[in-house]
Amino acid sequence: MSKHLTIVDTTLRDGEQTAGVVFSNQEKLRIARLLDELGVHQIEAGIPVMGGDEQQAIQDIVKLGLKASIMGWNRAVISDIEASLACGVDAVAISISTSDIHIEHKLMTTRGAVLERMVKATEFAKKHGVYISVNAEDASRTDMDFLIDFAREAKNAGADRLRYCDTVGILEPFTTYDRIKILIEKAGIDVEMHTHNDFGMATANALAGVKAGATHVGVTVNGLGERAGNAALEEVIMALKLLLDTDLNFATERFREVSEYVARASGRFLPVWKAIVGTNMFAHESGIHADGALKNPLTYEVFKPEDVGLERQIVVGKHSGTAAIKAKFTEYGKELTAAEADEILKRVRALAVDMKRSLFDKELVYIYEDMQAKRG
Repeated sequence: MSKHLTIVDTTLRDGEQTAGVVFSNQEKLRIARLLDELGVHQIEAGIPVMGGDEQQAIQDIVKLGLKASIMGWNRAVISDIEASLACGVDAVAISISTSDIHIEHKLMTTRGAVLERMVKATEFAKKHGVYISVNAEDASRTDMDFLIDFAREAKNAGADRLRYCDTVGILEPFTTYDRIKILIEKAGIDVEMHTHNDFGMATANALAGVKAGATHVGVTVNGLGERAGNAALEEVIMALKLLLDTDLNFATERFREVSEYVARASGRFLPVWKAIVGTNMFAHESGIHADGALKNPLTYEVFKPEDVGLERQIVVGKHSGTAAIKAKFTEYGKELTAAEADEILKRVRALAVDMKRSLFDKELVYIYEDMQAKRG
């Protein structure tokens, strides 16, 4: 299903809306540069109408002259769009809720009024020649017939795409595929998947949308975002490349570098078990796994660690086998006999249980030295 897809990164907008996360302006500029160098096609840089530092950061990002399109996020309000235009962005996102629960309880208005506000804002933006994404907030809880009408009205008003927002992350891939396919067929507009991870399916739902015909995918670095976060940039790109045969020519070897920077800037640690970029992705302790990885990495690795900026690790601990012990000592320039490897392994397992962790290289050397001293 190889085809062109546009990756829209919203780390600087939706990512920063994570409770407790604030990027400095300097960090925002650095993140924008990194995203551009990775290959991101469009960067949602923030919310211009907030003014102050937010507006200054967006203006400065625009001045960087990046290859990526720079988008400002707006409510369906003319003054919001004017603030975006004043920052010099080449694209605007115009967002308004479409679900009845939002229309009634948040906007306290009617479906008709929502359509009117969206069309008015879209037509205003169109007159200024910018790229337009109309965002259907809470699309996944929106009546399908109304959503189709909304998408058609957006297209007629000049929108370039519809952002389908699974705002509260309630979709699963099978429903996502069906709904996106119907929406594209009935409304005839480009669709962006904007998926949240409340049930752990943001990346899966983004891919399902792509299979149904979506042409744009919204992501954030490390899956940063409100509540459980968004579809993770690194997960989506690698899944597209290796599972859906869609290589977008991203600089994937820099994923770990970028993930670490965003983790530090956001004050959110990067879990060792994080998909794609976590250090445990290529750490092998289990005897069977370590033995297989040593013989041929493809036995337990679906891509190379250097593809995402990581390194392979053979971890020695409770679940290790003699193959890992021998391999470790080969690194130290020492070839162990089978008997020596068996004896060291027994001591490794006992110490790992006592310490409740895997062992450091120096601890392995101490075990060997102690064993030799007792013999000597």
